[in-house]
Amino acid sequence: MLDLHPSGYYAWTKRPKSKRALANERLTGLIKQFWLESGAVYGYRKVFSDLREYGEHCGEARVYRLMHAAGLRAQIGYRRPRHRSGQAHVVVPNRLQRQFNPGTPDEAWVTDITYIRTHEGWLYLAVVLDLFSRKIIGWSMQSRITKEIVLDALLMAVWRRNPTSTVTVHSDQGSQYTSHDWQSFLKTHGLEGSMSRRGNCHDNAVAESFFQLLKRERIRRQTYATRDAARSDVFDYIEVFYNNKRRHSSNNQLSPVKYEERYQQRLESV
Repeated sequence: MLDLHPSGYYAWTKRPKSKRALANERLTGLIKQFWLESGAVYGYRKVFSDLREYGEHCGEARVYRLMHAAGLRAQIGYRRPRHRSGQAHVVVPNRLQRQFNPGTPDEAWVTDITYIRTHEGWLYLAVVLDLFSRKIIGWSMQSRITKEIVLDALLMAVWRRNPTSTVTVHSDQGSQYTSHDWQSFLKTHGLEGSMSRRGNCHDNAVAESFFQLLKRERIRRQTYATRDAARSDVFDYIEVFYNNKRRHSSNNQLSPVKYEERYQQRLESV
């Protein structure tokens, strides 16, 4: 046993924490946030990059030490997927070929899925974006990441836009997009599928860019107690701010809605 008087021990426990300890606690909280937002897969190097982008000034070695102390590790390897009987998933060519600036609306749409952390668990968001104006024309939010979430988002896009000619709909090769239900929906509504090459996120860079904006400008500033609270806030970001107000350099500093309005005005004036 240590020869330590109880009064000395309690005095030590009540001693204020140092500035360094308080700074480490705050930084550890941010590290856990970015690690969770990665789906608990990021290692210290990627978390360090997220922190730098967020505006934090810290060393890579410090991030490594704090992650190690908190028991946060990168996901290495993966489980062998279970065998499922039935038809193989459908993969289509990359017809978009990174042509991210079409000249007319409803010429090419991109779609993708991301996740949002809440105290109730993950909330998944699927969006459909028109490349012409960068407008979000379809979205769906659900607590499970199934094929229904992408079909609902695409159904909203078709209902809102009612395209009169074939639209290229570009996605990654996630199982939701390679399902036969997805391919059947495209065919039924006169849409043409396109898919990124496997493991190449740059083929769907515009959708990825939107999710980065959403997380940087809204989600990382919030703590959602419930999925409903997250749904309400994401709805506000998409429909109130992003589509109607947020300026885009690709739109000559106009919002997606205003950019499409200017396009229609030019057509009517011809």
